[in-house]
Amino acid sequence: MGVRFRCSACGNLTRFDVVATRRTRAFHHYTVAGELTIEEEEELGTTIEEVTCRWCNAGGAAIEEVPVSGAGDP
Repeated sequence: MGVRFRCSACGNLTRFDVVATRRTRAFHHYTVAGELTIEEEEELGTTIEEVTCRWCNAGGAAIEEVPVSGAGDP
């Protein structure tokens, strides 16, 4: 089960600006010419710092996390 956002000010469930910090580990592969390809990227952690509603610009306490049930749930 995952989560999604809901704006309690306007009811929006689909459009949000999310500021997040992510820690990743990745294999950086450079060609002899110096072009970078990132391979085997693994996410180590994510911290959501701020969520703002795109419709009404509300943030903070107006944004709530709502559980999302999977496709196999009744």
